[in-house]
Order: sequence, then C-alpha cells, then structure tokens
Amino acid sequence: MGKERTQMVLVLFTVLIRFLGLYDLPQTMAGAARDPTPTVIVVGAGMSGISAAKTFSDAGIKNFLILEGTNRIGGRIKKTNFAGITVELGANWVEGVNGDEINPIWTMVNKIGLKTYYSDFNHLANHTYKQMGGVYEKSVAQQGYSAANRLSTSSQKLSVSLSRRRQTDMSILASQRLKNHVPSTPIEMAIDYYTYDYEFGEPPRVTSLQNTEPLQTFTDFGEDYYFVADSRGYESVVHYVAKQFLTTDEAGDIVDPRLVLNKAVTEIQYSKSGVVVKTEDGSVYEAEYVMVSASIGVLQTTLIDFVPDLPAWKLLAIYQFDMSIYTKIFLKFPYKFWPTGNGTEFFIHAHEKRGYYTMWQQLENEFPGANCLLVTVTDDESRRIEQQPDSETLAEIMDVLRNMFGQNIPDATDILVPKWWSDRFYKGTFSNWPIGVDQYEYDQIRAPVGRVYFTGEHTSQHYNGYVHGAYLAGRLS
Repeated sequence: MGKERTQMVLVLFTVLIRFLGLYDLPQTMAGAARDPTPTVIVVGAGMSGISAAKTFSDAGIKNFLILEGTNRIGGRIKKTNFAGITVELGANWVEGVNGDEINPIWTMVNKIGLKTYYSDFNHLANHTYKQMGGVYEKSVAQQGYSAANRLSTSSQKLSVSLSRRRQTDMSILASQRLKNHVPSTPIEMAIDYYTYDYEFGEPPRVTSLQNTEPLQTFTDFGEDYYFVADSRGYESVVHYVAKQFLTTDEAGDIVDPRLVLNKAVTEIQYSKSGVVVKTEDGSVYEAEYVMVSASIGVLQTTLIDFVPDLPAWKLLAIYQFDMSIYTKIFLKFPYKFWPTGNGTEFFIHAHEKRGYYTMWQQLENEFPGANCLLVTVTDDESRRIEQQPDSETLAEIMDVLRNMFGQNIPDATDILVPKWWSDRFYKGTFSNWPIGVDQYEYDQIRAPVGRVYFTGEHTSQHYNGYVHGAYLAGRLS
C-alpha cells in the first residue's frame, strides 16, 4: 500500500500546487497516518467546483467527493420557466467572443449546440429615453456615448500607465475626476451605468481601475457578447463538463455516487492530518484535503464555519473583495408596445436617480411572440428590490414604462425577480475587483490554508466574474 499511496498523494500534491501557484505548504501534506476516504472533497457543484473535480479525475485522482448544498449542479448558472419560455436567472451571456483566442465556454456552447444570439449594443443612441417621456435626439445621445467612449479609452490608458510604473491603484471614478468629467446629468449617468455597472455590477466609485480597465476577457477573447436562449439552459455547459468524468445512466442523467446533492456544508475542520466536513443534515465526511468553491459572498458569511478559524490574513483578503448583485427582472405582457426589429433589442432609461431601471432588453429576437421584456438592476437597487414585494417592484416598473411609452400601455401579466443576494448559497451573482485590493492581497484570496484549498470565479485573476473565469479557475489556468 505504501508505494501506491505515496504516488497517489504526490499526484494530488502536484495538482493542488498547480491549482493555486507555488505556495509554501507544510511537509506533513506529503503523507498521512491513515488511508482516508475520499482523498479530496469538493464543496460546491457550480462551474468551478465541477471543473476542479474534472481536473482531479484527469490527473488520476478518482477518489473524490462533491458535496452540493442545493438540489442541482450549475451554481449561479440557473434556468427557470417563465411565461412559457426558459430564461436564465443568473449568467446569460458568453462574454468575449470573436477575438484572437477562443473562449472555452464558446467552444462548449457550440459543441452542445445551444441557441445563442448576438447582442447588438450599437444602436443605443437611437433608443435612449428621457425620464418623463420621449427619446433623446440621436445627435444629443450620440454625443453622450462618444464622450463616454473617449473617457473609457483614456481611463484604460491611465490604467496601463499606472501598472507599468507600479503606482497606486485608483477607482474608475477617480480616473473620471482626473479628466474633469464626472457624469452628473440623467443621460450622462445612464450611459455611465451602461458602461460600467451593467458590466461589473457595481458603480465606478468602488471598482478598481487597474484591475478592470482594460478587461482582459475582451482583449483576449474578443468584444462580442452572445445571449444564451435555449430550453436546455446555459447550465448545460456545466453538465457537459460533468458528464466527461461522472457516471451517467442511459438517459444521460448523472448518477455518480461521488456527486451528492442537498448536502449544505456548515463546518470544515482541518489539521495536519486531514479534514472533516460536516453538513446541515448531520452527515460527517473525512478526507485528506478539501477544495472550497463557494462564492466570495458566501465566504464572507457564517454559512461555513472553519475550525480552527481561518487566519487573519486570509479573512482580511476575503472580506476586502466584493460580491456584486446583478438582477435581471423578467416581465410578460399581453402584447408588444415597444419597438422591434433590427437595432431595437436594447434601450436605456435615463433617470435622476442613477441606476433606476436603466437597462432594458426586449426579447422578441430570442423568443418571438413571447411579449417579454428584461430590465436589469444592480448593487443597492438590487438589495432594495429584493427586500420589497414583487407587486411594489412591478408598480415602479410600470411607472417607468408608462413614462417611456405612454399611459395606455397594458400592465404586465407576470413578473420574475431573482433573489441572488438573499440566497444563502450564493449571496450575490459574481465578484468584482474593488479599489484597495492589490495583487498581493488577491493572491491571499486564492492561497490555501493548510489542507483547505479555494477555487471559484473570484480566484481567476484575469477573468473573475465570468463563466469562463470559473471554468478556468477549476482547470488550473
């Protein structure tokens, strides 16, 4: 047993070192006093957790166990039925397409044959609505978008310059102040919201300049977005990865006993000799190592108790990072009253309150005849909306729509408001790199603590916040 066991541990040791870089790990990790089962426990079956488990499997480590707190795999990639169509509650786009490198998620989407639709944001100047009704003249709106583009380009150049000179980071808002152009009018704030909040889920005042501008997702994979609208759901990409190493039945359903659902992990005990993982239902699992793929938002709560407590350097790094909230509200109407056709998919509502039901998308292209709209809110508006009745949210939305399209439009017959912030298993939608977190602190977020390792989109240095970031974090990239 000794030689075989030593080889197995060395393989796992090598994989874990590759996983998070070359860290100074204790010598005791090279061997243990007993033969635990399993070798490694993966906490969470989202994209990163499934990807990490596949990495272990590919390396010959078959003796793993995946514990998932909910009744499904996929994490924040989640579909549901709304008004007769399949919509995505969380991740919805393949972001970063048609560039020099190929986005691995785009490859999977095409292999599966998921239906995707190019998102055309080039006509927003034609469809930017005033707070109290009417559309801004195209020339006026276009001036606003052109100014925002120039400001963004300038901020990107400043970011590159600061990085090269190893100077202190600043927020995107600070870079705007340097150019004496802080958005203040309703249309300026709406365009600013589209440029930054709609991408990062948080406003420029909290978002790091050096670590978001320019976005490596777009410089590496291309600047195009493709909206997933398929009855099988975007989560099919997670199933696609899982089925490459987990056992399935004749119907293609995963039946592998190494994947256990409805096992909410509440405690992780770790020592030099191994780990003990406890779940909410009283189950206890032992292993040599544990790989935690919970979101940064969950790590900032008390859902999982680490025994002993994680060291101060680790906690400080975790608590400094941000978990964004990105809420896509779906609406069903008896008939269409908004423009349709080429160049009309996206429209913007300018309001004196920044981020107040600003970004709109009509879904006629993806779901012909469904008569559905999608409006996106983020950050504080998401928190506010999650805490009020849906009926109140709908009333607010109808006021906005009637200002844009007239008082005679019909009421929505259905509304769907996802509650990611309130969900204890997620506590938000994706991570955002805030001002004040440098490379050293970010490395601490990813760093292991003894036999406890971490993965997730928040550990993907160049692609945090994205589906491909979650996948690549799990694949040791």
